[in-house]
Amino acid sequence: MLKLFPAIRSRATAWVALPDPQAAVDLIGVLRELAGDRLTGFEIMSRQSVEFVLRHSPGTRDPFPDPHPWYALTELSDTLPAADLDAVIETTLGEAYERGLISDAVVASSPAQAATLWALREGISEAQNHEGPSLKHDITVPISRIPAFVAHTNQAIQDALPGIRIVTYGHIGDGNLHYNLSKPVAADDEEFRAHADDLARIIYDTTRAFDGSISAEHGLGQSKRDIIADYKHPHELDLMRALKDLLDPAGLMNPGKVIPPHSS
Repeated sequence: MLKLFPAIRSRATAWVALPDPQAAVDLIGVLRELAGDRLTGFEIMSRQSVEFVLRHSPGTRDPFPDPHPWYALTELSDTLPAADLDAVIETTLGEAYERGLISDAVVASSPAQAATLWALREGISEAQNHEGPSLKHDITVPISRIPAFVAHTNQAIQDALPGIRIVTYGHIGDGNLHYNLSKPVAADDEEFRAHADDLARIIYDTTRAFDGSISAEHGLGQSKRDIIADYKHPHELDLMRALKDLLDPAGLMNPGKVIPPHSS
């Protein structure tokens, strides 16, 4: 059955400066309180993430005169053409400012300006590639635990490899974080890659400790296929294999990925 939805006819987009991830979690609460289900986009980015984009993506610029530790990109949308979402988002951000959650904010005044704000978020992955090899981890943790997870994991990663650059961003509304690592500025590429397994273990062990999952929107693929056995109960893996055999007995769909063999 095909289900159709009304087209979006009104949008409001804002770029928000935050002191820390806890402020982002609290800001979502304010947005949901005052905007309800019109909140359709909420992305969080560390300063390191944005710095890479500003450095390597032509045409991008910092919306604020001074840097901030964290940012959120938030969007409201409505199917009504005259929903006056700019007023809603300005009221919401004003309330958040009064509560001390945000340091600054800018609301896009046109679709073109909204696109430039989204470019700061969407350019992160590509921009990071210009900084040498990167180790990418797509994880999820409960929304309320994101601030503690980030603080704990950042410290553990820095202790393991001082000077490492941590690129954190994601869809914080569903707990999904891209927790990516770039080498220290003066480090050798191969030396950095040699730390990949140990650094991944730190991230995945911490993810488990915070009741999260080592796979999120990008799934397991091949890179996490075997390591998942260390983070899933054997009964869960047996159930996954049984469903795979039931739906794809010939093993034609995405062969060799997602589920480790029985011998692992």
